[in-house]
Amino acid sequence: MEKLILKNNLKELRTQKKLSQQELATLVGTTRQTIIAIEKGLFNPSAKLALLLCIALDTKFEKMFYF
Repeated sequence: MEKLILKNNLKELRTQKKLSQQELATLVGTTRQTIIAIEKGLFNPSAKLALLLCIALDTKFEKMFYF
């Protein structure tokens, strides 16, 4: 079976809202380094962090994350 890799549109959605990586990190209670890692696809957020990102960027999970 093919390995599923979770991809995301975090950077695009964040820049549409005119938020810096640091501003978004502060809003969701994480670090700028975590936001960078998620945007680059190096780290998959927990369900809680993923939902907080969706709330902060006012978007649906399915619009932010995909396979």
